[in-house]
Amino acid sequence: MVGLGACVLAISTACSGGGSGSSATGAHRPAPTSTSTAPPTSTAPATTVAPNLDAARVTLTRVAATQGATALAVAPGDGSLYVAEQSGLVAAVRDGALDPTPVLDLRAGISTGGERGLLGLAFSPDGSKLYVDYTNPQGLPTLAEYAFAGGRADPATARVLLSVPHPQPNHNGGQIAFGPDGDLYMGIGDGGAAGDQGPGHAPGGNGQSLATLLGKVLRIDPKPTLSAPYSIPAGNPFAGGGGRPEIWAYGLRNPWRFSFDKTTGDLWIADVGQAMYEEIDFMPAGQGAGANYGWNRMEGNHPYQGTVPANVVAPVQELAHTAGYCAVVGGFVYRGSRIPDLRGSYLYGDNCNPKISAIRVDGGRVVASRDLGVTLRSVSSFGQDAAGELYVLSLSQGVYRIDPA
Repeated sequence: MVGLGACVLAISTACSGGGSGSSATGAHRPAPTSTSTAPPTSTAPATTVAPNLDAARVTLTRVAATQGATALAVAPGDGSLYVAEQSGLVAAVRDGALDPTPVLDLRAGISTGGERGLLGLAFSPDGSKLYVDYTNPQGLPTLAEYAFAGGRADPATARVLLSVPHPQPNHNGGQIAFGPDGDLYMGIGDGGAAGDQGPGHAPGGNGQSLATLLGKVLRIDPKPTLSAPYSIPAGNPFAGGGGRPEIWAYGLRNPWRFSFDKTTGDLWIADVGQAMYEEIDFMPAGQGAGANYGWNRMEGNHPYQGTVPANVVAPVQELAHTAGYCAVVGGFVYRGSRIPDLRGSYLYGDNCNPKISAIRVDGGRVVASRDLGVTLRSVSSFGQDAAGELYVLSLSQGVYRIDPA
């Protein structure tokens, strides 16, 4: 990591060059250490007391000993947890056990190592399609679709929606998620290297260029048309011109993880910083079309290079590298029932700082913030099940459920 010595994560996105973290092979699958995937049913009485983040007490319970876990998703009406491994496997945790038969095996058709590999996972709202985000053999961030039924993806139905030219091996983004509008969102980094400069970077940086998909959050309708593998939602800010029509938001360095609030639809983006600051961005539901989050004119709340545009959206939370952060890993707003004091708080982690933390936002500003008192090394992602309970993933230690202490 810049300013912290060596890169320690296979998606070590704050590095100035390609990441030097470990690359999972997915070959070794130790037995899970829990007996149930789903959280135990709570017997605590319902409460009407407002959540108090300071009073929340949590613990981590391991539910799967996967190798190189990078993403987690659930399918509608399906109690399994589906976990993407950087090596290219999609595995399922069913009834408290890691199914030894992969749901999908992409290892022969992707590039891995450093920040490359299988990076994102999402199900269509009706559960009939599985979408994956990976780097193809040429290293290009790629979005693909598979028919999904009976707890398995059908490899014969593979359909590539897009592959994005990408000059360097790092800053590939990787998050994909369906929004409350039913459209598919995809995060892509600025193209790699440092400062959003150099070969393959637009003058002034890809983050600020509306002529490239790099450094953006994209929004598409994944249903094919007669002439294209996807269509452009009419509400996209540049659907009528002025920029690439797939762009939803721009000015991002590496939006490795973003999520939508399950209850409100608010958008949270954790954007990995350069050498000094990580940032968490917040956008209320129904807003954010064409939002400019500042990179590479800004790093966090601080000018980085060039003239700062007047329309920059400031982060709601900034994390300094001097406090031990190096690559923020965004999570979800907790909407479960088992930890009442955590409700409405956004959880996040970092690849260098093992603390799991939470913030509460009201009126567009942080009104509560704290370290939750639990740690996990090599955090790579978070997940959310149908009940709103949260999970945290580690490249080296597997998948953990966040439980009440």
